[in-house]
Amino acid sequence: MGPLARKHYPRHLEFFAAGAQHRERCFLAANRVGKTEGVGAYELSLHLTGRYPVWWVGRRFTCPISAWAAGDTSKTTRDIIQRTLLGPVGSYGTGMLPADSIVNQTSKPGVPDAVETVYVAHVSGGTSEIGLKSYDQGRASFQGTSKHVIWLDEEPSFDIYCEGLTRTMATSTFEGGIVVCTFTPLLGMSETVRYFLDIKLAE
Repeated sequence: MGPLARKHYPRHLEFFAAGAQHRERCFLAANRVGKTEGVGAYELSLHLTGRYPVWWVGRRFTCPISAWAAGDTSKTTRDIIQRTLLGPVGSYGTGMLPADSIVNQTSKPGVPDAVETVYVAHVSGGTSEIGLKSYDQGRASFQGTSKHVIWLDEEPSFDIYCEGLTRTMATSTFEGGIVVCTFTPLLGMSETVRYFLDIKLAE
C-alpha cells in the first residue's frame, strides 16, 4: 500500500530477481529514480544482514559476507554511499542498515568523517564486513581477496569494473559472488556501457 509499495517499482523487482541467475547486473537508469537507495543500498543491506523479506527471490547468502561499495571519489562515497547505508554522521543507524545490525566501523584516514570499513551483524550469528572505496584510488586498490558482493555506484572505468568482477569469481573454496552497478550513463557510450548493452542484446 502507499507510494512505496513494491507494485510501483517493477523494474527494481526485475533487477533484484535477476540476481538469482546473473552474477553481473547493471541498473542503467535516469537520475532520481532510486538507483542508489532503492536498488544498490537496499540489496546490499539484505546481503550484509541476511534479513531477506519473504518476497525476495534474488540471490541469497546464508553466511556473513565480505563486500565492497564504491563511488567516484572518497568524498562522494562518504556523502552518498556512506550516508545512505549508515545515515548522517552522528546518527549512524538511521540509514539503510538497521541500527541494531551495526557492530562497529573504522575511520578512513585523510578524509574527515569518512568510514573505511563497517562491520554488520548477520542473522547466522557471524559478522559481515563492507569496505567503502572509490574509483580515484585506482584499479590496483581493487585487487585483493574474494568478495561476495561488490556495489559500484556511479559508472566505473572498465578496468576497475573488470578488476572488481575478478574478485567475485568462483574458486575451489569460494562459491562466487555478484557485482551490482547503479548509474546514469553520463559518459555516453563508454566501454562500460557498451559492455552491458552487448550482454543485454546477446540474451
